[in-house]
Amino acid sequence: MKRTPLFLSILVSTLLSPFAQAGLKLPAIIGPNMVLQRDLENPIWGWADPGADVTVAISGQTLQAKADEAGKWKVKLAPMTVSSEPASMTIKSKAEEIVLDNILVGEVWICSGQSNMQWQVSQSNDPDLETATAKFPKIRFISVPQVGTQEKQDDFVGKWDVCTPETVGQFSGVGYFFGRQLHQTLDVPIGLIDNAWGGSAAEAWVSREVIDADPRFAAVAAQWKQTEATYDHEKAMAAWKIKADEAKAAGTPAPRQPSNLLTGNQRPGNIWAGVLHPTIGYGIRGTIWYQGESNAGRAYQYDDLFALMISEWRKAWGIGDFPFYWVQLADFMAEKDVPGESSWAELREAQSNTLSVPNSGQAVIYDLGEGRDIHPRDKQNVAKRLARIALARDYGVAMEFQSPSYKAMEVKENKAILTFENVGKEGLYAFDTQQAVGLAVAGEDKVWHWGTGTIVGADKVEVVSDKVAVPVAVRYAWADNPVANLRGRNGLPVAPFRTDDWPLTTDPANAPAATAPKPAQ
Repeated sequence: MKRTPLFLSILVSTLLSPFAQAGLKLPAIIGPNMVLQRDLENPIWGWADPGADVTVAISGQTLQAKADEAGKWKVKLAPMTVSSEPASMTIKSKAEEIVLDNILVGEVWICSGQSNMQWQVSQSNDPDLETATAKFPKIRFISVPQVGTQEKQDDFVGKWDVCTPETVGQFSGVGYFFGRQLHQTLDVPIGLIDNAWGGSAAEAWVSREVIDADPRFAAVAAQWKQTEATYDHEKAMAAWKIKADEAKAAGTPAPRQPSNLLTGNQRPGNIWAGVLHPTIGYGIRGTIWYQGESNAGRAYQYDDLFALMISEWRKAWGIGDFPFYWVQLADFMAEKDVPGESSWAELREAQSNTLSVPNSGQAVIYDLGEGRDIHPRDKQNVAKRLARIALARDYGVAMEFQSPSYKAMEVKENKAILTFENVGKEGLYAFDTQQAVGLAVAGEDKVWHWGTGTIVGADKVEVVSDKVAVPVAVRYAWADNPVANLRGRNGLPVAPFRTDDWPLTTDPANAPAATAPKPAQ
C-alpha cells in the first residue's frame, strides 16, 4: 500500500497508458477485490480496439458497448443490493477476456485531503494493536499515487486490497477507522479510495479551467501564471546543489531540496487532473475530507473555494449532491495567554460556513490535536466523529452527530447571554472545570479580554469580564490552539465561533502588508 514515487508513477502510467497498447484494458480503479456501490448504476469502463464490441457480465447482468474511435467504452450496471458473497465480472472483446474475482457490493467512500488524511494506520495511536486486529475481509481499499500535472490522467498504478494485518498499515488511518466503524455498525462491505496528498492546497483539487475563470481567485491564478512563465526547476536544483555543497564543506545541515512547483500539490488543477480525474465516475456513496492547513493563510477565501470544490466534484460525478463530510482543523501551535487573532480560527470559521452547502457535515476536533505536532496521532476519534455523521445522516442510525453551535447573543447589562443549538438531549457542560473557558469578550473598543462563562440551563451560557462593562462581541475557541472546554454531554465539542463580523486578518484588503499567495517551495 506504499505510495508510488511521483517519477515512477508517471513512468509506469505512461508505459501502461491505454493508448500505448491496443486491446482490452481496464483502469486500476476497476479490478479484483473492488467494492461496488449498492443501489447505484455503477459505471464500468475501459479501452479496447476502436470500434470493437465489448461485453460486461456480472451476477446475471450482461451489458454491451462499442469502443469509440479513441478506444474508450463504458456501460452502467443496473443497481445491485448489498452482497458479501464474492462475485466475478467477465469483460470480453474479440478474442480477449478479463475476469475480475472477489467483487462485493456495499458502501464506497473517498478518503481525501492532505497529510492528516494520508497519515497511515501505522503512524496512528496503537499501530501494533490496530494492525494485529485488522482482519476484515469485507473491507477493501485502494490508494491513488501522487501525480501532479495539468494533463488529465485516465489511469493510475494501484490495486484494490483486502483488509488484513499485512495490508492495512500503510492505508489512511482516518479512512480505515471510518470504514471499520461503518462496517461494524452496518455489517456491509466497505470500499475505501484514498487519494490524499500531504500539504495540498484546495485549489489543486479543482480543475485549472474553473480556477482561472473565476474572478474570486484572480490573485491565485495570476501568481501561478507568473510562476509558470519564469520557473525553471533545473535551475532551482543547480542553485540548491551549490548551497548543499557549501553546507557539506562547512559541516552544516544541507538546505531542503526544492520540490518541482509545476508537478507539485499547490498548483491549481494539478491534483484534479493527476489524482482525482482517473477515479471520477466510480460508484461512491460520498467523501470524507481532511484538509485546510495549507489554505489557512488565505482563510478569507476558503468559504468560496471549498464550496466551489465540493460543487465541482459533485458535478463531475454526476450522481447528485452526494455526502461530503470534513474534519475541522485541530488545535496546533502554541497556546496564547491573551485572546487575539488567528488564521487557523478564521479557516475553521470558513469550514463551518461551508455547512450551508447541501448534504455536508463537519467533525469538530480542536480537543484532539497536539500543539507541537500538526499530525495528531488520535485518528481513531477523528474517524468516529465522521462516522457519527454518516451513520446518522446516510444510514438512519439513531445517534447524536452534530457539535453544539452558536445561535444567538443577548446583552443584559454586563452579561452576554449566548444561546446554542444542537446541544443534544442532555445539554451543555464544561469539561473538567466548573466554568466554561475559551470565551473572549470585547466592548466598543474591540479589545479582547478573557471572559468567564456560566452554563444556564441546557442551551445557554452567560459570559462576563471584569474588564468589559458592556459586551459587544464574544468569541469562543478563537485561536490556533484554543484552550476551550464547552461540550455537549455526548462528548462533542462546541464549534468555534464569533458573534462579530469584524474584518478578517487573512483578507489582503484588511491587511495592507499581505500579498498574493506565493507557491510553496
